[in-house]
Amino acid sequence: MAIRLGDIAPDFTAVTTEGTIKFHDWIGDSWAVLFSHPKDFTPVCTTELGSLAGLKKEFDKRNVKVVGLSVDPVESHERWAADIKETQGNALNFPVIADSDRHVSDLYDMIHPNANDTLTVRSVFVIGPDKKVKLTLTYPASTGRNFAELLRVIDSLQLTAKHSVATPANWAQGEDVIIVPSVSNEDAKKKFPGGWRELKPYLRLVPQPR
Repeated sequence: MAIRLGDIAPDFTAVTTEGTIKFHDWIGDSWAVLFSHPKDFTPVCTTELGSLAGLKKEFDKRNVKVVGLSVDPVESHERWAADIKETQGNALNFPVIADSDRHVSDLYDMIHPNANDTLTVRSVFVIGPDKKVKLTLTYPASTGRNFAELLRVIDSLQLTAKHSVATPANWAQGEDVIIVPSVSNEDAKKKFPGGWRELKPYLRLVPQPR
């Protein structure tokens, strides 16, 4: 079954490059990013894992844990890690699941037989501390993922989880946000005493809450 936004992320136990994890326990009170790649020793994914490793401080700042997944065994992941460090300049600093039996791939509907010859596609799941799926993305094997965009979306998700706001197109950290329509003007006065700009009754812009 497809994973839909708001679903509880399927729990699982898996062997990784950092030992065995029980997924929900591993997430704990953090946010999590689960991402898959079709196969070890593939060019685009080599750049991706190196990029993610270089962004560890950014994910840490946001209380986000990262875990990768491939259908290859741990020993293969470990050999590949040396190539990633050599070519990308960043050593792996997050676990990578060895999903040889494709148990996790099946749980998260990562098997797309018509997409490529290695079957597992390059999926991304952002999961909140409540263990619910907040974002899903699926990329073809030929297109490298944009992790700056992933961080931008996580910023939006974390902001909107705490405040009654949404973020407009191309929003970046620090820019104005939208008061959600379910908040009346009376309630908005309490939540946003500094006021807002009303472009339309349903489009009210307010400085980003801190």
